[in-house]
Amino acid sequence: MAKHRSNRLAETLKQEISQLIREELKDPRIGFVTVTSVEVADDLGNAKVYVSVLGDSQQAKDSLDALKRAAGFVRSEIGKRVRLRHAPEIVFKYDTSIEHGAHIAQLLRGVKQEEEKDEGESHDQ
Repeated sequence: MAKHRSNRLAETLKQEISQLIREELKDPRIGFVTVTSVEVADDLGNAKVYVSVLGDSQQAKDSLDALKRAAGFVRSEIGKRVRLRHAPEIVFKYDTSIEHGAHIAQLLRGVKQEEEKDEGESHDQ
């Protein structure tokens, strides 16, 4: 039961925090940020918000720093928007899964090209 509730809250937080970042946060350091997932502790006291940032590593670092500084504001807004007795503590984390997936895709393309090259050479002989 508690897991179901935390999953439901995680999805709600993802939507609300995405909207807050898009519409309310005016920090110029925040670039094109996407909330990829939210993990809420079973006691609903903490929420890890995973974000990805479009741009280079410096833009990602700047955006994450700005989000961390705005965590208190985000928490207070969540408390107003979502009916909870206590709003969870918000912690922003950089999500590297998209970069990791792109790296794996690049490696797979390289393997495929090598295989095609090897097949082409074996047919020539």
